[in-house]
Amino acid sequence: MPLYITSATRTVITVEQLLTSRDARRARQQEWLARDASTLISFTVLAPGSVKDSPLTRHIFNRGLRALRQLLEESGWEINRQRCVALPSGPEGLLAVSAPAERVKRALIALEQASPLGRLWDFDVLTPQGTLLSRKDFSLPPRTCLLCQQEASVCARNRAHPVTDLLRQMDALLQKADAINHH
Repeated sequence: MPLYITSATRTVITVEQLLTSRDARRARQQEWLARDASTLISFTVLAPGSVKDSPLTRHIFNRGLRALRQLLEESGWEINRQRCVALPSGPEGLLAVSAPAERVKRALIALEQASPLGRLWDFDVLTPQGTLLSRKDFSLPPRTCLLCQQEASVCARNRAHPVTDLLRQMDALLQKADAINHH
């Protein structure tokens, strides 16, 4: 189920294409929820810049997918259905699981906090009724920027940092995660 690193498209996408892809993801999520009354995990990689499908984002995605599947297995939560796709807007995974949505979200927040790559993983959890659970629902602060202590959304909106610096930091986090796994 991991995505091939070497087949990343490196396609430059526009803001309009990114918004269209988010709408399409929401439609896929609703379609899955309508077909299966399970908790739904929608997994993407947080990547700055206009290239969302790169060897770097696929590597980070594959690491997150492995961590996610391991967490589900260790928790005894059954995967009812799963699908991963490589899109110009970045890698995306959908997993329908038999587990309470709140417990899944708490476990995924802990997973994000435990891994050097967790800051780059975006695990959305939707209840079987379609409610999106957020960090705010668990009294957690918004994510911070990769490079400073500001809210990530503020830095992104203001384009506070060069994309090359952000990508360099993403690569550094991946190398740190690889070093931890090899020990």
